[in-house]
Amino acid sequence: MKKMEEKRLYTEGWDDYELIDAGGGKKLERWGTIITIRPEIQAYFKSERTFTEWEQVAHFEFIDKGAQTGVWKTLKKDFSTTWSITYQSLQFQLELTKFKHVGLFPEQRINWDFISSHLSAEDRFLNLFAYTGAASCVARNTGAETIHVDSVKQLITWARTNQELSALSDSKWVHEDALKFVEREIKRGNKYSGIIMDPPAWGIGAKGEKWKLEDKLESLIEGAKSLLVKDGFLVLNTYSPTITLNDIERLSKKHFPKSDCEVKELWMKTTTGKELYYGNLLRVKL
Repeated sequence: MKKMEEKRLYTEGWDDYELIDAGGGKKLERWGTIITIRPEIQAYFKSERTFTEWEQVAHFEFIDKGAQTGVWKTLKKDFSTTWSITYQSLQFQLELTKFKHVGLFPEQRINWDFISSHLSAEDRFLNLFAYTGAASCVARNTGAETIHVDSVKQLITWARTNQELSALSDSKWVHEDALKFVEREIKRGNKYSGIIMDPPAWGIGAKGEKWKLEDKLESLIEGAKSLLVKDGFLVLNTYSPTITLNDIERLSKKHFPKSDCEVKELWMKTTTGKELYYGNLLRVKL
């Protein structure tokens, strides 16, 4: 048990986010004043509270319709489907989407704190697969030059909104496939003090090209290494079921043999005492 615990890194909620309970294939979360019920494949255990108790406090529940999409069921009337929450001095817009997500991965809080403590105004930061830009906001808030890359235009628009809400500006927005951008930056000779990437298990590039993470992961890691300054850092998160902790450890030893590498499973505890797995994490400090 002790060896298993050594592989785990626990992230935490904050005033505006709480993982209340999990179990039975679902999780109960509070986002500011709004409480949601969402499907969660890792919640294969029994929840602490009954689903009836969940429904008494929740405002919305996502009903999975298959093929990665679904619909939201309204449990309490007269509540907006778009709202915002804060993290420290930052503000993020949330919205009920057909993909069950609401625009923020709160378990990433542990990486936001890492980024914040390792960047300064003299640095350059690269956010790949940048989604709605929480990490970009955190980096820009340190004063670091921030480059935000995503292949989905709508997500870049959402990220811009988050930066405006957070009273930030002047990030560079790049609508491009992440790996192609990395390859171009290497050719251009550009360097970064910090890089974060949170690649999906599979994806579609800016021009419609399809790819699987297991085919691209090593190229992404190798490319990121080429872009880092000598004392830079890399943060990699993956939720892909085909990428194991051993895979990441092997690649980290291959590409960063002399660096400080942390390879962990990312977990979060619910308020009711359950523990939920959130994928694998690599953090490298050169």
